[in-house]
Amino acid sequence: MVDVDEFIDEATTEIQEAVGDSHAIIALSGGVDSSVAAALAYRAIGEQLTPVYVDTGLMRKGETEQIRETFSFMESLEVVEAQDRFLDALSGVTDPEEKRHVIGEQFIREFEREAKETDAEYLVQGTIYPDRIESEGNIKSHHNVGGLPDVVDFDGIVEPVRDLYKDEVRAVARALDLEAVISERMPFPGPGLAVRIIGEVTEEKLTVARNACHVVEEEVAEHEPWQAFAAVIGKATGVKGDNRVHGWVVSVRSVESRDGMTARAQNLPWETLQRIQSRITGENDNVARVVYDVTHKPPATIEYE
Repeated sequence: MVDVDEFIDEATTEIQEAVGDSHAIIALSGGVDSSVAAALAYRAIGEQLTPVYVDTGLMRKGETEQIRETFSFMESLEVVEAQDRFLDALSGVTDPEEKRHVIGEQFIREFEREAKETDAEYLVQGTIYPDRIESEGNIKSHHNVGGLPDVVDFDGIVEPVRDLYKDEVRAVARALDLEAVISERMPFPGPGLAVRIIGEVTEEKLTVARNACHVVEEEVAEHEPWQAFAAVIGKATGVKGDNRVHGWVVSVRSVESRDGMTARAQNLPWETLQRIQSRITGENDNVARVVYDVTHKPPATIEYE
């Protein structure tokens, strides 16, 4: 485990030296990784930093409102409404790696646009060590590592938590006095709900995935998973009322892990699983069935794409 106080001092100095007298923007998603990177950068360079949250339309339920509230102390916070641009870019894309690259490029273009408005020359990101390992090992590209385009219009990209595991990032978050809603929050993928949808991303699938993920997070909270969510994995027949329907299949996943490099599927109580399926099918008319994923990592990854 990293020495938290020593790390904060070193990371702060690193950011100061990297950015110098220039301006930087921080890619803020609301997850613990980017939030810690933002807090470190804000401590290091203060008003030279512009936090930018891009609402991609691929976020969790209530995410944008939570960001505005949690980071209201950063007066320069910019919220970019980019839902249409991301969905347009993803139209027709079904390959998981292509999705990640499309999202990575779109993110960079959004940040470049914001950087021009603030004369920012540096981009700060919350990339952590497992992101780098998975991208470099060709397991999957991360939007902020292997998913970046070849040409990026910044003088430099600063990644203060790049050598930390998730549990270490959480320890730094607590030391920085970030709210528990951030420091203890379950991981959420950078590409958002796009990688919790098998095949093309559509508004209908996004609505189902967003609502189902919200149900899962609420229902399994008492069991303290490392990560829990729902994914839209296809279609199947079902019965709603007296009618046969061809609706979405939602897969529920809940795992235990220390750092995300390996994970074990959680042995959730049957009663919990039944509440989850009842809520998801009851609250979404176009969902035909709910299944539970019992696969560990390896052989599966935690997320679906």
